[in-house]
Amino acid sequence: MRKGHNPNKDKVVSGNNFIHQIIIPVYIPYQKEYFKDAFTIFKKCLESIFETVDLKYTYISIVNNGSCIEVENYLSNLKEEGKIKELINTSNIGKLNAIYKGLIGHNFDLVTIADADTMFLSGWQQETIKVFNTFPKAGTVGIVPQFNMYSNFCTNVIFDNFFNKDMRFFKVEEPREMQKFYHSIGWNMKEDHHYLKYILGIEKEGTTACIGSSHFVATYRKEVFNEIKKYVPAKMGSNSERLLDVAAQNKGLWKLTTFKNYACHMGNVYEDWMDEVKFHQNKNKLEYNKFQLNQPSKLAFLIKNKFFKKIMRIKLINDCYFKNKGLPKNVLAKYGKTYY
Repeated sequence: MRKGHNPNKDKVVSGNNFIHQIIIPVYIPYQKEYFKDAFTIFKKCLESIFETVDLKYTYISIVNNGSCIEVENYLSNLKEEGKIKELINTSNIGKLNAIYKGLIGHNFDLVTIADADTMFLSGWQQETIKVFNTFPKAGTVGIVPQFNMYSNFCTNVIFDNFFNKDMRFFKVEEPREMQKFYHSIGWNMKEDHHYLKYILGIEKEGTTACIGSSHFVATYRKEVFNEIKKYVPAKMGSNSERLLDVAAQNKGLWKLTTFKNYACHMGNVYEDWMDEVKFHQNKNKLEYNKFQLNQPSKLAFLIKNKFFKKIMRIKLINDCYFKNKGLPKNVLAKYGKTYY
């Protein structure tokens, strides 16, 4: 039986100051073999978050996706200390499904999703919001520049800026940091590699952003998750993360990345350099300018992302355009066919 009146009935959820959510799914089933250093690396990931964000405006959600008891206890202590705002414990339901659990029930303007082996660097939060504020059509903003990012669901960005002289190839700002990223994923890239020389970007009001973004760490406008799926039948891979890659484009928004590098991919092996990185918080107040989202018509979507893509896949057109955008001929020849 029910007796009395529930005091929360018909009450509206009270507001808060949070404008930015960070979701980290973590899966560390044991501490040996592939996962030998994973717990230590995850702790460094969280430390880098705590030390670089404005905690007054940042809501940190950790989804424990079937990790061992040591990780679960560690996270419970962080929750009790108030260092993380939300802890979700679940069995291993897969990376994307774990991310969805962190998204449901919230309404933050910006959502950062990152792997548990990401080290955030000082200034990343301010620079990310700066890109969103400068480019109203930004839907996804990454913080690790990589070569050829424009080839991954960014046809609409190129279409929208086809005649914009401020979209062009720039010299890579921090080639050594880019090289370190490739090293972290197992590539043996020499210092003079052409991937480290030029990157497609766009400039506006003194702010430069790279075209495209990866998905191991990126921030999204909340609107790109308006129609999230209930379930993804893959723990990892199998194109499951394509849902994050294509989210901005599906809303007619752009994928961009900060021009400088603001994160490191640590991988699964702990290295000495990770202890040498120093962090600091930016004392400036976070201010995010909300822009109205205009959903593109089906015709506009097809023109930008289907028809225009086929045109730009024609090698002669692709080469002529990118040469016009400042990519040297000798470098262009090495890039090969662009797939968008």
